[in-house]
Amino acid sequence: MKKILLLCSIFGLGVASVQAQDLPANPEPGKCYVRCTTPDIYETQTVQIQKTPAYKVLKKVPAQYDTVTERVLVKEASKKLRVIPATFKTETVSYVKSTTGSSLKIIPASFSNDTETIEIKSAYAQWELGAPAPDCASSNPDDCRYWCYKGYPAEYTTVSKKVLASDATVQTTPGSSSNSTYTKRVIDQPARVVEEEVPAEYATITKTVLVKDATTTQETVAATFDSVSKEVLKQKGGLTTWREVECALVEYQALPINWNSGSATLTSAAKGIIDSRLLPLLAQNPGVKLEIASHTDSKGGASNNQSLSERRATAVANYLISKGVNSSLLVANGFGERRLKNRCADGVSCTERQHAANRRTEFRLINN
Repeated sequence: MKKILLLCSIFGLGVASVQAQDLPANPEPGKCYVRCTTPDIYETQTVQIQKTPAYKVLKKVPAQYDTVTERVLVKEASKKLRVIPATFKTETVSYVKSTTGSSLKIIPASFSNDTETIEIKSAYAQWELGAPAPDCASSNPDDCRYWCYKGYPAEYTTVSKKVLASDATVQTTPGSSSNSTYTKRVIDQPARVVEEEVPAEYATITKTVLVKDATTTQETVAATFDSVSKEVLKQKGGLTTWREVECALVEYQALPINWNSGSATLTSAAKGIIDSRLLPLLAQNPGVKLEIASHTDSKGGASNNQSLSERRATAVANYLISKGVNSSLLVANGFGERRLKNRCADGVSCTERQHAANRRTEFRLINN
């Protein structure tokens, strides 16, 4: 009622203010008004439309054929070659039947005994400390000793060894061979080829030949037409007027449609409710604009709920249009779960009855 009281208080302003805000003239306190737009006026005209175009029908006339016989070559004339085999004679041939290789005798190498002296340690010299002097006056015996650079001769040893007296040699004795003979067949007269003529071969065939090629005949099928009624604009609407309405109708009113879960399809019962509630209201208030608002509970995703509410509001509007209501007088809004009537938002534990209160479709009259 706050909105109605505010509207009524506006109606109490002066004439200049009313005209400036395009408000109804001479409003009565406590009354509610909505601005209406006069609708476009249409008339029905019948026009002829071409349902099917004229077209041609072509019929085929088959080709004509004849049967003829013909003698044809099935094998060309050729030549046949006859081979006369070669004749042979016998010859005796000598050959080496076997050979013996050379025999070898190996005389091994011989050795003799010998010795050799080798140096096993080279000559060397080194410094050596001598014995202390017997008449040394120092208390340190090392003060009375002397150093000598003493030399030592090299050291040798003699070892036994063998030396080569004569190296190994080979004595060769040549081998021997034996001969034999064999017989072989050799060509006496070579093979030759004799050429003979082979005549051609013929056969009789039957074949079908074209006498007259296929053709077509043509017929024309006339176009067909149908009568269609169409709405033609006779008078443009758009004139704005103010109409007094029940104050309750400018607030959201419940449209008690029981939607099937997840569905935006109107049942026969839902259509009956629209017929009894909305069609009479629009008929009694011509030119008034009607808002259909649909809401969901908070169950499910917000995006899906928004889409579902929009489809449900649109379904009601489309049904009204099918009943002859001008689409310009309808506004379909879906609010999803954005306008809950209670605390049952996402994450809040509520009963099914509390959720059901948020699943609703409403309507109200609004200004054009």
